[in-house]
Amino acid sequence: MKTNNFMEVKFKAESVNESFARICVASFCLPLNPTLDEINDIKTAVSEAVTNCVVHAYPKGEGDVVVRVELDANEVVISVSDKGIGIKDFKKAREPFYTTKADEERSGMGFAVMESFMDKVELQKNGDKGLVVVLRKRLKRSALTKQSC
Repeated sequence: MKTNNFMEVKFKAESVNESFARICVASFCLPLNPTLDEINDIKTAVSEAVTNCVVHAYPKGEGDVVVRVELDANEVVISVSDKGIGIKDFKKAREPFYTTKADEERSGMGFAVMESFMDKVELQKNGDKGLVVVLRKRLKRSALTKQSC
């Protein structure tokens, strides 16, 4: 896929940074003229992916989250990565309500939520430590946007 534009941001895996990531990604997608529903879908999926890094990736301390967004024609590709403990069983992690923090949290890891808002969700190992969640969303293009391209 030829990338027309991209951005990457790195921040501490702290819950206060989840809203920053959501707004940052949504703002970067605006040149593709997404619908309000599409931008809300993207924000929700990013929120879930970043929250996973904060809650599950670094149980023993601090770490970083990296969010990369690529825009290409009418597709948005968002990668959310960490260098945390990773996920041993991708299939199990995708089950609704599955969590690594059963005593503290009961809503699960959010992959079902991400999949309901995005066209494709991929889980990849991030080298020898951590995880990369790749979120893909194809946007509908308005007639105004098509004419200006």
